Amino acid sequence: MNESSELTVTGMKCGGCENTVKGKLQSVDGITAVSASSKTNTVSVEFNSAVVNLDTIKKVIVEAGFSVE
Repeated sequence: MNESSELTVTGMKCGGCENTVKGKLQSVDGITAVSASSKTNTVSVEFNSAVVNLDTIKKVIVEAGFSVE
């Protein structure tokens, strides 16, 4: 089942940070689309909830060096 979520992510300062977050999330099975904005401190994710859950998505972001609120 496809779901979408917008997360508040702190620590993204530039386009490089955005690309890091997007790259890490795009490599996860079940994630179909990602957008990140350092200006608004948000990451929007579309994913198949039968394959990946929100806790896993948050864990990937934290492991990339950012904080999820």
